[in-house]
Amino acid sequence: MSGSQTIVHLLRHGEVHNPDGILYGRIPGFHLSDLGREMAVAAAERLAGRDVVHVGASPLQRAQETAEPVAASHRLDTVTYDGLIEAGNSFEGLRVGVGDGALRDPKYWWRLRDPFTPSWGEPYLDIARRMMESIDKARAAAEGGEAVLVSHQLPIWTVRQFAERKRLWHDPRKRECALASITSFVYEGASLARVEYSEPAAHLVLKSESARKAKGA
Repeated sequence: MSGSQTIVHLLRHGEVHNPDGILYGRIPGFHLSDLGREMAVAAAERLAGRDVVHVGASPLQRAQETAEPVAASHRLDTVTYDGLIEAGNSFEGLRVGVGDGALRDPKYWWRLRDPFTPSWGEPYLDIARRMMESIDKARAAAEGGEAVLVSHQLPIWTVRQFAERKRLWHDPRKRECALASITSFVYEGASLARVEYSEPAAHLVLKSESARKAKGA
């Protein structure tokens, strides 16, 4: 089936319950919020009519929970892929984020010395390689059909940049990878033909952003 089309959908998890606003990274126990579960259902509904024959997810709870409605709608079990896990980050557990001013603190500057690799966490190239390994496994498992892999924003964006032969370092504010979004790698045989993107939970993402802004007001 060397000429057949296979699609690997990279699904970002839904909104996470994170009342303290920390960078949770790989910390266990962070689950979807109620709105996040709605996002997962919205993504599952978008994929319900597709020829999905394989579902995989990062080992983290929020990814496993996002995969549940997708797997259930296709009567499949979810396969755990360690290679889909969130990127390692030395700021994990802290209340820091892009644009919140925390990174202006001199005690953090040493970690920010090299934004191109980056110096504060797992190297972009390492992320891209483990993600591609997972995608290749899922593509083989779903040959001629479709696979869904649930992962996280940075790994999905990094592997997309890698696959499209673009630079891996970037402005985090410009990632096209919203909550519960679907980044689809469309293969013709073993060759990547194109990458498609959709946001089945866009209306819920807007609701989430509005709630966050209201909380911060």
